[in-house]
Amino acid sequence: MCRVLPFLSALLVLLFGGVARAQGGPPLLTDDPGTPGNGNWEINVGLTADSRPDMKLFQTPILDMNYGAGDRVQLKVQIPWIVESTNPGATTSGLGNTLIGVKWRFYQDEVHGLEISTYPQGELGTPSYPNGVGLVDRGPGLILPIELTKKIGPLELNLEEGYIWERNAGSGWLSGLALGHQATRKLELLGEVYSIGIAGGDNDETFDFGGRYALRPSLVLLFTGGRSFLGTSSGQSQAVAYFGLQFLITHGGAGTGN
Repeated sequence: MCRVLPFLSALLVLLFGGVARAQGGPPLLTDDPGTPGNGNWEINVGLTADSRPDMKLFQTPILDMNYGAGDRVQLKVQIPWIVESTNPGATTSGLGNTLIGVKWRFYQDEVHGLEISTYPQGELGTPSYPNGVGLVDRGPGLILPIELTKKIGPLELNLEEGYIWERNAGSGWLSGLALGHQATRKLELLGEVYSIGIAGGDNDETFDFGGRYALRPSLVLLFTGGRSFLGTSSGQSQAVAYFGLQFLITHGGAGTGN
């Protein structure tokens, strides 16, 4: 677990104290055991920004499509268009790698408010575009996380821990903690701390705050903003942001959300 998560979890509890309900997934990096529900779709179309001392990285857009194959299973396909601007240097753009995954909520205890899921995901190299070479790892990648949601009094916490592997970069870990508060009928406020890194390589530990605002029952505005815990000398993200829309298409029973 990221060394900053215990401290930040206490901070988030103070900020979001009261009746809270955390839900992972976009606009957060941390995921949760929720699924769209049998036959339902959740489609997220967003823009992400990551500003570092030597470069700026955008995903414009990032398309994240999720389908409920049963009440506890979610199928996922995600693909971004990447724009990278180095300092000094030119701006490069191209199609990113495709991420496919299957989430399975294998444990659900409504009495004790505990849900656990696993969410294996594989990254498939996208054919290189002449202007997009070097933006992404052309080899395969793998993410093997576990997600947990636990109600603790008036709070509901989402924790995610996982193993990651990239053919050309090696292996590493990801850790995330998220909390949320339903401020109004339409507005959910969110807070998150997240860490991801490759052993012996790059590592990022960030925090962000944002929310979801229901424009209508089937359309939700998504937004977050944050940064790394460290300064510019670390080379880590000095500003991160997500802005997008979530489209909910239901067929049959209601889902638990993502």
